[in-house]
Amino acid sequence: MAAALPVCYHGSITKKECEDLLGKKNKDGAYLIRDSETIQGAMCLCVYKQRVVYTYRLLQTTTGNYTLMTSGGMKETFFKTLDELIRHYKRRNQGLAIHLRHSVKRKTAMLIQPRSPPQPAAPQRLQLELPEDEHDYENAPTSEYVEVLPS
Repeated sequence: MAAALPVCYHGSITKKECEDLLGKKNKDGAYLIRDSETIQGAMCLCVYKQRVVYTYRLLQTTTGNYTLMTSGGMKETFFKTLDELIRHYKRRNQGLAIHLRHSVKRKTAMLIQPRSPPQPAAPQRLQLELPEDEHDYENAPTSEYVEVLPS
C-alpha cells in the first residue's frame, strides 16, 4: 500500500535545483526533502540557513521507520513517518544547524511505494561509509553545500 508523502518531498531533484528552491524562499529554516543523488534508497533533509544549504542523510530502515544518519556515539531516533520526523525537527535544539521552520512545497502530489527489503549480504551501514580522504560531490570542500551531522 502506498503512503502519501509530505508536501516538502521533492523526489529526485538535483543538488542545484534544491539550492535554487531554498534560495528563492530565502528564509532561515526553509527545508525540503529530496532523494539522495549519491546513495540509492536514501533521502536528504536539506535546510537553509544564512545562504548555506545543510544536508542531512535520511534513511529508511527495513521495518519502514525513518532516521537521520548520526555521527559516532550519537543516539539514533526513529520515526514511523516522515511527518513525525519533520514535527520533531521543528523543535529547537534537536541537532540541526537550525530548526525546521518553512516548508518548501512541491507542486504535484506524490506517493511513496513500499521498498523491497535490502539484501542481507550487504548491510546499509557498510554501504554508507566512505574513506576519510574521499568526498562525495555534495560535500566537496569547495562547495557551499555541506553535510552536517548532529553533534
